[in-house]
Order: sequence, then C-alpha cells, then structure tokens
Amino acid sequence: MKIVVIGGTGLIGSKTVKILQQKGHDVLAASPKSGVNAVTGEGLAAALKGADVVVDVANSPSFADDDVMAFFENSSRNLAKAEKEAGVRQHVALSVVGTERLLASGYFRAKMRQEELIKESGIPYTILRATQFFEFMAAIGQSSADGDAIRLSEALIQPVASDDVAAAVADVALAPPVNGMVELAGPEQFRLYQIVGRAMEAAGDKRAIVVDPKAPYFGTELNDSSLVPSGANPRLGTIRYEQWLQK
Repeated sequence: MKIVVIGGTGLIGSKTVKILQQKGHDVLAASPKSGVNAVTGEGLAAALKGADVVVDVANSPSFADDDVMAFFENSSRNLAKAEKEAGVRQHVALSVVGTERLLASGYFRAKMRQEELIKESGIPYTILRATQFFEFMAAIGQSSADGDAIRLSEALIQPVASDDVAAAVADVALAPPVNGMVELAGPEQFRLYQIVGRAMEAAGDKRAIVVDPKAPYFGTELNDSSLVPSGANPRLGTIRYEQWLQK
C-alpha cells in the first residue's frame, strides 16, 4: 500500500514513516524539504499519485493566530483537492485531545477548523486526537516563565510519548477509516505543575514553580477536563514518564 505522510520528516512523521516502512508499505515522507508543500499545493499531485492513504501530521511553523489558521485552512483544502483527484481512500490527521475545550487559544481554533474541513471533504477519514507529548513538557515550562519563576496551572494532564503517538498513527493508517475521532493518551495522569516541574528539574532548570489556577496554557485557562481524554475508552500508550526520562 502506498502511504504519503505529510510532515514526514518531523518528530511524529519520521517515526511513523519508519514504522510503516518496517511493515512493508511504500511510504513517502513528504515535506517542503522534499518539494511537497501542502500549504501552497506545490508537489502534491505528483506525491499523491497512486496513494491509498494520506497521513497529515504537519504542524504550523508559527503559532501566531493568523499564521496558524492560514496554515491549517490552506493545507487542509489543498490536501482534500489533491486526494480527490488521486482517488485516495483514507485521510488520517493528527489533532489534539480537548481541542473544543481550548478555543480561547488561536492555535486550537485553527486545529478545530482543520478538523471541520476534513469532515466536510467527503473523503473517508480518521482523526487521531493525542494529548500533549512528553517531549514538550520542559518547553511548556519555558513558555510559562514569570520573572524568575514558572507559573503553571494545577489542572490534570495525561501526556504521551511521541513513540506511542507514532505507533497509534501507523495503526490508524492501516485500519479502515472510522469517519470520526480516536483519542490517545499516556498511561498516567499528573498535575501540570508537577510533571512540568519534573521536566524542568531533569533539564537542570531550578527555577521555582508557582501554582496558579488561572495560569494560561497557550493563551487559555485550564480545568481538570481540558487536557485529558473525554471518551470512555481512549487508546493508552505504554511508555511511562519516568521510563521515558531515563532513555
């Protein structure tokens, strides 16, 4: 089966490509570096020729509200057009658990728009919504700096390892489309300030953690349902955070 992975050279894309290739599939890692740009449409027709499945794990290089909205709107529309012309049988997209609960953030408004365009495209699809990745815990701390301290919410979070995300993306790509959502989370829940504090400690950052229920998370306030799965039976990763830190 031919599978095109949009964003195939990024963190999740490169891991997904490797898994699918190991399973014997013809996989194209598509990105602007390889001459395939979903935002402009450049190279899409040639890349998707003969493709059975398109997997979109690309992310906007800018999180500014207008930039990220333009990225997901343009890429989604261009992919839908190219997929119809190529006769693609399934579109798989990576999105974010809790998107509809985080719409005070321009990034999540753009992700919601991406999901809407996928549903409207008429192409069979599966949207895999994943929780935040272990790899970004320290970056959340850096983005939450307030002077010499790190100000963080106490909301629950159930983050997941990127290896588990890639494995789930590959599984979804090889399964029939569900024309709906699949949720993925890690095997453990934490308080946001606790796990980010652990990540900062592991990175050698000794700044104090200040717990603030109103501390923003990418521009939006959180509660205990914001960053954890809402469905009854989410898929759970197998890698625990302490295990991941020791890699």
